Amino acid sequence: MLIETPPPFRNDDLLFDFARQPWQLRQYTDLRRRIFCTEQRIFSTTDRDEIDRNALPIVAVSNCMGMPDRVVGVVRIDEREPGLWFGSRLGVADTYRQKARFTIQGLFDADNAPDLFKTSVGAALIFKAVSTATALGCRRFLANVQMQNVSFFERMQWTTLHTVELHGMTHARMEASLRYYPPSQVSLAQLKQG
Repeated sequence: MLIETPPPFRNDDLLFDFARQPWQLRQYTDLRRRIFCTEQRIFSTTDRDEIDRNALPIVAVSNCMGMPDRVVGVVRIDEREPGLWFGSRLGVADTYRQKARFTIQGLFDADNAPDLFKTSVGAALIFKAVSTATALGCRRFLANVQMQNVSFFERMQWTTLHTVELHGMTHARMEASLRYYPPSQVSLAQLKQG
């Protein structure tokens, strides 16, 4: 008799919020370490840097029976000079990378949910990051994107400005077209709760 191992459970109910509680911050850091140190081997033991001191950590959290359960996606945003924001350390747990159908909470204001940003957890995290920054006064939003992800960001309405070498890898410096990322009142409300 052949017994197959079932695939890992993936919850369809996701909350997009800011990591504030100790368990969220711990899982945010752990997921970043798994992706950028263990899996991609860009860093050896930690990917934390000076930017983390002032960055807003954003998480996608799976909910189990209506309760927050596990961090399955991460990104951080920071303002480097007035009006100029950056996003970095975008990552999604491997079991959620191909997830295209899920219930979204904490992301869109009312009924203005652009279908483009409901296509993946990564797309939703990008929307959360940029729309949060625009609500906080962002006039330009940039990111250094690994080359294999450039076409994905282009679909999310980003353009390449030039290339840069970071951590021994070529990255595209890209800019978001802010007209696709309206200021998020949901994010402002979540930040006030914290």
